[in-house]
Amino acid sequence: MGDFHDLKVWQKAHELTIDIYRTTAEFPKQERYGLVSQMRRCAVSVGSNIAEGRGRRGEAEFVRFMQIASGSLTELEYQLLLSRDLKYLPESEYQVINRKLAEVSRMLLSLQQKVKAASAAN
Repeated sequence: MGDFHDLKVWQKAHELTIDIYRTTAEFPKQERYGLVSQMRRCAVSVGSNIAEGRGRRGEAEFVRFMQIASGSLTELEYQLLLSRDLKYLPESEYQVINRKLAEVSRMLLSLQQKVKAASAAN
């Protein structure tokens, strides 16, 4: 299907993952195997599923993997909110990361719709 590196949504998801790693490095040590681990897994899952879906054969599989990535983004959205409410994440940092997350979410949805439309036209 093509190289996932060329997808803007993958590039943005990759940047988000790096932000999550940097941000969670500052969380309390007792969260290392809890919230930190969960947030990092979710963030990595987004880019990984976009990449895996891009490497599969056919648009239907690509859409399915983008849906999985969207689910991981939603999980991460809640974990960010929880981190803010637990005071692990300052409000200003929460806002910045949440905006990036929302952008990736919009881009994923848009790409899913384009792929489905192209598939239906064939």
